[in-house]
Amino acid sequence: MAGKENTEEKQSKQQIPLITPYQLGPFSLSHRVVLAPLTRQKSYKYIPQPHAILYYSQRTSPGGLLIAEATGVSDSAQGYPNTPGIWTEEQVEAWKPIVNGVHEKGGVFFCQIWHSGRASHVDYQPNGQAPLSSTDRKISGQIVLPNGKDLADYSPPRALKIEEIPHIVNDFRLAARNAIKAGFDGVEIHGAHGYLIDQFMKDSINNRTDEYGGTLANRCRFPLEVVEAVANEIGGERVGIRLSPFAQYLESSDSDPEALGLYMAEALNRYNILYAHYVEPRLVTTFEPVATNKSLFPMRKAFKGSFLVAGGYGREDGNEAISSDKADLVVYGRIFLANPDLPKRFELNAPLNKYDRNTFYSPDPVVGYTDYPFLE
Repeated sequence: MAGKENTEEKQSKQQIPLITPYQLGPFSLSHRVVLAPLTRQKSYKYIPQPHAILYYSQRTSPGGLLIAEATGVSDSAQGYPNTPGIWTEEQVEAWKPIVNGVHEKGGVFFCQIWHSGRASHVDYQPNGQAPLSSTDRKISGQIVLPNGKDLADYSPPRALKIEEIPHIVNDFRLAARNAIKAGFDGVEIHGAHGYLIDQFMKDSINNRTDEYGGTLANRCRFPLEVVEAVANEIGGERVGIRLSPFAQYLESSDSDPEALGLYMAEALNRYNILYAHYVEPRLVTTFEPVATNKSLFPMRKAFKGSFLVAGGYGREDGNEAISSDKADLVVYGRIFLANPDLPKRFELNAPLNKYDRNTFYSPDPVVGYTDYPFLE
């Protein structure tokens, strides 16, 4: 009977597209459920903490891909309290046991590297300087200060001078090198959601008149320089990028998001990177999906590497995305946070824990972090 049960179990696995193996470049994945990069604000003084070992290892399955939370590339990159960095030796050393925890359970671990750009405040910046951006236009509204409690207006940014841009590109290159030194399998460049790279790409923000502004090619020049530098440093097979052409977070929108998304998909092919991770057009200004007739499919067809999608996915539409070839892998945030064994729950079609939004960004090292229950 055991043989028959094994056959039935194999068949049931084959019928769940999300729980099928996938070869992601050099990495053999056992399923297609990916942990999204989720800012958790529990890295005190910008240094990853030992409590992250448990958090990430809980969400690791053999042959599963995890993307670490957004990690600053330099001391000018920060814009949120207690977010990790990877520009100092101390930070690299602090990441090592966290990465080891994932590898010990057979997971594949990428580090998302970012620069917040104008989404910052002088209190986060070295010597209280103005935040750096593509522009001197500031964001309206308020930001949480480094103490994690007080609010203040976003600081007016300073537009990077042409001769400064290579230094920022180099910060991403060194961060990628540090990520590999810390043991990560690769890096994901954060080019989404209104942060520095997005601030160059989107025409609602970028008002430059030099070779980094104006045309689509010019606005995408800096992002592609970052991709090229990082790919040259650690190998394109270890590089992904996250993009959100349709999103409008942090007042970052584009007048022709389809053209932007397609231009980047085609241009990225020059660098033979591992994957492109696109945010669905149904996520615009909040993290709740809205109805839309727009699609990532043209970008999917144009990009030659692996294609990851994110944006309010559940089990059924995730399966549909894989079975209809809209994506190779599906990236899950909030429900993976609340269900550390999400791939197993999808496989068994088990009920899901509800996430608690109130604990998403608290500094508590346990509550809403490592205390979500597993299936019995």
